[in-house]
Amino acid sequence: MDVGADEFEESLPLLQELVQEADFVGLDIEFTGLRSNLSGPQQIRYTAHSCNFYLFPTTFGILDSEFSFQASSVQFLNQYGFNYNKFLKNGIPYMNEEQEKKIRHDILTGNWRVRSSPDKDQIKVVIDEVTRWLDLAKEGDWMTLPGITGFQAFEVQLVLRQALPNIWTVLKDEGVVVKKVSKQHRWYLQNTSCDRESCWKENILLSARGFSAFFQMLVKAQKPLVGHNMMMDLLHLHEKFFRPLPESYDQFKQNIHSLFPVLIDTKSVTKDIWKEMNFPRVSNLSKVYEVLNSDLNPTKNSGPEIVHASRCEKYVETKCPHEAAYDAFLCGSVLLKVAHLLLQKVHRIDPVPESSFPQYLDVLAPYVNQVNLIRAGVPKINFSGPDYPGIRPPILILSVKGWPGVSEQQVYHKFQNLCKFDVRRLTRSQFLLLTNKFKDARNILKEYRGHPTLCISLYRYWRHSPNVNCLLQVCGIVTAWALLAFTLGRSGP
Repeated sequence: MDVGADEFEESLPLLQELVQEADFVGLDIEFTGLRSNLSGPQQIRYTAHSCNFYLFPTTFGILDSEFSFQASSVQFLNQYGFNYNKFLKNGIPYMNEEQEKKIRHDILTGNWRVRSSPDKDQIKVVIDEVTRWLDLAKEGDWMTLPGITGFQAFEVQLVLRQALPNIWTVLKDEGVVVKKVSKQHRWYLQNTSCDRESCWKENILLSARGFSAFFQMLVKAQKPLVGHNMMMDLLHLHEKFFRPLPESYDQFKQNIHSLFPVLIDTKSVTKDIWKEMNFPRVSNLSKVYEVLNSDLNPTKNSGPEIVHASRCEKYVETKCPHEAAYDAFLCGSVLLKVAHLLLQKVHRIDPVPESSFPQYLDVLAPYVNQVNLIRAGVPKINFSGPDYPGIRPPILILSVKGWPGVSEQQVYHKFQNLCKFDVRRLTRSQFLLLTNKFKDARNILKEYRGHPTLCISLYRYWRHSPNVNCLLQVCGIVTAWALLAFTLGRSGP
């Protein structure tokens, strides 16, 4: 099911019901789409409610977010049929708590203003149209402004009521209805109507919040949150819907744990058990799903049945890799199949009698709140306690000769066919190379040994750090001056 701004508000009651009844909520954030998979049990049958939510940042009053596209990401999404019209023209608005607090204050105190040029142009056209109509209209006459929907309809009403003291506005299915009234009747409507300003200003805020209302549902429900390689997802959730990312890493962990006390990263789970189960090595979610659905999985025929809910049947016969709801469905399915595999291992019988989701959570307990990290100092983050000590491959340093103006991206493309590295500039001609695989570090050291222009070696802080080199240079200068002063002092009369 694809959900844009037009469908979102009417879908909220259904979404709230699904969240409350769900065993877990699986999500993944890619580009600006949030993918959600909601599951509920019938004995050992699980029903997947898969939704694509197309999001677009709220533009309201002074709130006008900036975001950028990476060309390769756009090409990637084009390849898999991403609906840019749905995203750009009908995206669901969203904001975090700080943005909401600012907008709430501006609206309720009357300090709110239209700032963005497109909104100003639209508002000016509307005011001109209504003003021309008012010159000829009689008290009690009304006109309709069609095609204005969503929270923009509330925005237009707010501006019209502020600008024109002898009109009243009502939002109906056909659009914004403007009625000419006397000033006395206007005062009466403002103070006694169920549509008084204090009420619909709250409605403006609710509409402008958009998807953030659903985020608060997830937080309040406290359901297990499931993802695959979900670290970036959690960063996005924090920044876009909760608060700007804190400076403190520990504070970030505390915030996420308070929002979602039970996190399950299927990447972390499968990475830990894969070798033990003698499964073939695979690199992505789709391949993991295929292995668990193949004859290689000893519990293939006894695991939980997973069916698609009505209105969510697109993926019964169709594979849609990298589409939001499809990947979330894969993630939820992988969780259930891996949990059943672990449960069978504990009981040493198959099928396991009366398997249930609470039992699955019991066997998954060692993996709860353990979120996988890529090319980091530790292999995973523990959101419910201190991180585990990790061993990572050594950092390499690349010194470039005869390649003026070389960039991080050029260095990355130079080595990408041999192995994958994160590249960080150290100085104008030196770069740090980081990987999470020891064999990649060994291979590149061997491959570029003795290279005339690209010198790669192990990074040593006390040897290569610019700060240390600067300190040593300063110490050298100070020492030289001290020796010179000492020598001159001794040679004096």
